[in-house]
Amino acid sequence: MPTDSNAPRLDDPIYDAQYREPEAHTERYADLASIVRQLRQDCPWDREQTHVSVKHLLIEEAYEVVEAIESGDPTELQKELGDVLLHVLFHSTIAEEAGRFTVQDVIDAEIDKLVRRHPHVFGDLETNDPDAVLANWERIKQQESDNEDADDALKSALDGVPAHLPSLLRAFRMQEKAAGVGFDFPDTQSTWAKVEEELAEFKEADSSDDAEARAQEFGDLLFALVNYGRQVGINPENALRGTNARFQERFQYIEAQLHAREKSWDDVSLDEADALWDEAKTALRSPSASNAP
Repeated sequence: MPTDSNAPRLDDPIYDAQYREPEAHTERYADLASIVRQLRQDCPWDREQTHVSVKHLLIEEAYEVVEAIESGDPTELQKELGDVLLHVLFHSTIAEEAGRFTVQDVIDAEIDKLVRRHPHVFGDLETNDPDAVLANWERIKQQESDNEDADDALKSALDGVPAHLPSLLRAFRMQEKAAGVGFDFPDTQSTWAKVEEELAEFKEADSSDDAEARAQEFGDLLFALVNYGRQVGINPENALRGTNARFQERFQYIEAQLHAREKSWDDVSLDEADALWDEAKTALRSPSASNAP
């Protein structure tokens, strides 16, 4: 089994004693891990699953965690985090059965990574700057990649950004990675100038009959906007999720008003619908779900 012998052990912990996990917590973790092992043997459905057959469920569970966070419901978040933990144990158990790795190997590797990438906590580096912490994390991660693949093809600073991320989030993460090695606009004014440049190019392409060029320039415009958002501290995925939530809430308010008045969309003009939209904005003045604690 692949185990990192350099990973810190509980008999010689690197962390402060005050942060040690209560024994009751570790006992319940052991109970859950044991239940997963038994399910793999005694449940016909669990027994036939593979990494591949349940991979889409892990993606679904991750989105449900995000939804629970945005709802501000701690009970729902608790449940959804439990489902994600279940998947971690389930995949680890499948791998252990095949002799690939165990959940201890997973934990050892994560402990080693967290300690290695936080030298300002577990080492001699001193900093209180969150941006410096992030930059150092990316630098250490790149060094790790270079060391692991010294004999292979050239590694990219963009490696590690999953191809299946939502496109806005993937653009954001690639830009973060590029900025981590110094490939970034020097200030927000320069970044916004790029947005205006891409907008002008999209307008020019939009006046043509070239659908492919329009789509390409529109994508470039979105990418530039994501980059500006990143520089001013806005995560585009979270921002758009908030906008989507507000749009849905306001649109459904209009639908409810039309229903109450025994009308359909065909019975109202665009101006009347716009007035209802403004009414919805006033009636539904509340913090966006994306900003919920």
